[in-house]
Amino acid sequence: MTIGNISPKEKRSRRGKQVVDENAPLLPKRRGEEGGFDEFNGASFTGAVFNLSTTVVGAGIMALPATMKVLGLGLGIALIIFMAFLTEASIELLLRFSRVGKSVSYGGLMGDAFGRFGKGVLQVCVLVNNIGVLIVYMIIIGDVLSGTSSSGVHHAGVLEGWFGEHWWNGRTFVLLVTTLAIFSPLACFKRIDSLRFTSALSVALAVAFLVITVGISIVKLINGGIQMPRLLPVVTDLASVINLFTVVPVLVTAYICHYNVHSIDNELEEPTQIKGAVRTSLALCSTVYIMTSFFGFLLFGDNTLDDVLANFDSDLGIPYSSVLNDAVRISYAAHLMLVFPIVFYPLRLNLDGLLFPSARPLASSNFRFASITTGLIALIFLGANFIPSIWDAFQFTGATAAVCLGFIFPAAITLRDRHNIATKKDKILSSFMIVIAVFSNIVAIYSDAYALFKKNASTRE
Repeated sequence: MTIGNISPKEKRSRRGKQVVDENAPLLPKRRGEEGGFDEFNGASFTGAVFNLSTTVVGAGIMALPATMKVLGLGLGIALIIFMAFLTEASIELLLRFSRVGKSVSYGGLMGDAFGRFGKGVLQVCVLVNNIGVLIVYMIIIGDVLSGTSSSGVHHAGVLEGWFGEHWWNGRTFVLLVTTLAIFSPLACFKRIDSLRFTSALSVALAVAFLVITVGISIVKLINGGIQMPRLLPVVTDLASVINLFTVVPVLVTAYICHYNVHSIDNELEEPTQIKGAVRTSLALCSTVYIMTSFFGFLLFGDNTLDDVLANFDSDLGIPYSSVLNDAVRISYAAHLMLVFPIVFYPLRLNLDGLLFPSARPLASSNFRFASITTGLIALIFLGANFIPSIWDAFQFTGATAAVCLGFIFPAAITLRDRHNIATKKDKILSSFMIVIAVFSNIVAIYSDAYALFKKNASTRE
């Protein structure tokens, strides 16, 4: 389900007594008129920042150092900052049109602008994006803890390295325990603000990874083991120019968090705080992104792999290298475990809205809540165990769906301008966002298809 329409007056009443309208019906006419905030005094600004930051910082952070290898530090960092400002602008458009249209969900806003079809397309995009992302998260957690042989060469996991190969540290069993002991309990919370403490810990683990990487870089810099990194890309021919555009999807999708903005906004004690929470979160995430990109590329240079975590599978050339490698991998796996429920929350809401558009709010139906939660977790678990090559497929589908959620839909809502509030500047910005989003989609499709074609060709040979 997507949260239904609640008037601003009703929304403000969450902090105090319920505002009673003498003319209001005793029973809600639609599912959306049931706010469900009576027993909740409102979320804090800090909780909103951490939940939004956790939504942003997921697995994509590990691909950013590789973008520096392609673009160089100067151009790469400049684009990270530029995308942060563009993301803030797109979220501001969403919030502004939501206020005017009195929509309290992304789906409701799309429905207001484009009707039932627009709302349905939005919900499908959330499903495609979030299911793909969560399967990839679970695959990475399995790779880190139990190892992987998907590339033809076996890379030992942390548990296998510590205890040797046993049935209880095999991939399926480890993911089953992780699902039952961590994912399932955290997925049972009915309010996103209930995840604020795990979100804070998730951000702390991302910072821990960053601190370890910075520490290793400084030690190697002092020992003279690091060369000066490139500031600009290497452009020698047309192929190298085309190669620059392959990082566009990574940068465009780096800050996608739009599907959770309304849920976080709805639970805030003071609704006017959402803009400050968005800006604070984007500033925090930008800092983490820039430092991870800078020190990751500084540490590994042109040997930086597409997933920088894979670089921590070898000798770093400093004392306690194996200990630091394990610390990096474990902190990252734990970070993804805590990101899981934040991404799962809007997935469950939108699937419910797609399947039961006229039903009561999901939080008020324990059976529906439990059934959808169990079904989705089972689907993600099966995908991570039996379709490990799904990474390539969901890199394609996830990137395209994420771009729609982050830029195409907000821009389309603005250009539709159903309430006649868009300025000329808004429409120019929206047109630019659609161009860059469509371009990144084309690049994503081309790069993934080309990589898949090369992989199949090499297999035949």
